[in-house]
Amino acid sequence: MALRPRPDFRGSWQPGHTPALLIIPLGLIVTVCVVDVLSPPHIHLGPLLVAAPAITVAFAGVRMTALMGALAVAAQVLIGALRGVLPTANIQAQIAALIVVSCICVAICMVRDRRERQLHQVRSVAEAAQSVLLRPLPAHAGPLRIAGLYLPAEEEAELGGDLYAAARTAHHSTRLLIGDVRGSGLASINNAALLLGAFRAAAHRQATLPRLAVHLDAAFRWDNSQWRPPAEQDTHEDFATATLLDIPDHDPVVHLIACGHPPPLLLRGTQLTPLTAEASHLPIGFGGVFGITAYEVQTFPFEVGDLLLLYTDGVIEARNADGLFYPFTERAPEWTKDDPEELLRHLQDDLLAHVHGHLDDDAAAVAIRRLAV
Repeated sequence: MALRPRPDFRGSWQPGHTPALLIIPLGLIVTVCVVDVLSPPHIHLGPLLVAAPAITVAFAGVRMTALMGALAVAAQVLIGALRGVLPTANIQAQIAALIVVSCICVAICMVRDRRERQLHQVRSVAEAAQSVLLRPLPAHAGPLRIAGLYLPAEEEAELGGDLYAAARTAHHSTRLLIGDVRGSGLASINNAALLLGAFRAAAHRQATLPRLAVHLDAAFRWDNSQWRPPAEQDTHEDFATATLLDIPDHDPVVHLIACGHPPPLLLRGTQLTPLTAEASHLPIGFGGVFGITAYEVQTFPFEVGDLLLLYTDGVIEARNADGLFYPFTERAPEWTKDDPEELLRHLQDDLLAHVHGHLDDDAAAVAIRRLAV
């Protein structure tokens, strides 16, 4: 499992900046020295040198900030020597103030770099958790080409309550799950991990899609209620909307069970058809509570060249500044000729442009194209 390379925080430059910015504090030091030496005796510009290390903090690391501070102090000493006022209390106080300010700037750099290292470690752990919980979908599964997209609502987050997974079966088919766990934060991540684990453990073993749905519902309810008092067994509100699909390799159809989740979209050329199941079951986690032990499978055509789009409500309920929902069903037909990966790239760019880069809810999508066997 490869993680992002660790940046060298001991370097002199901050990410996104170039050494060319060094011209700013160096130019300031040179300018102050020249103007101060050539100015009348009653004009003193030396105190402006304090800006050199203060500016350097914004784009450089500890070593470069310390260097600019040292150059500023040296420049103040040079000014005092050239003007013959070095032994005076005023110039010595200015030199001492420069040293103090430079030390403070260096200390700020050290604290900032330490926090950046800690943040990088946290991100590495988050990326590792994401790769374990929300594994990348296989690019190929039998005659299918598959791609997945996940966009967390919280900045810097790697995983939330939306989920997807795929598994191959012994009878030459591909099963997929897409879901949205209620709530947010650590509780939703825990429930998402539970549902993903239950799917991966059983998707290839359960003989039928309804039996798989029963297993997921039972596993989800059991884990969320096993430590609750008997009086609270049926009062919890943990659930997940989900769609389960089974796509045979040699039969141009898709079988699905809808559990309160938005219907998949079938793209055939420029024609878009929502695969709305006649029987929409209760979300995962509620089935056993209400005595549901049988799930009804709906079958739809899924022919060579067709494209199937799965998504969570974070996509269709994304609003812009004017409160308008993202027009997913209008935009999707424009990308029907693209590969699944390219289509999801278009979707990501278009969706983020619609909401001006800020999602109010996690969003996930899966694109599946059937190729010739």
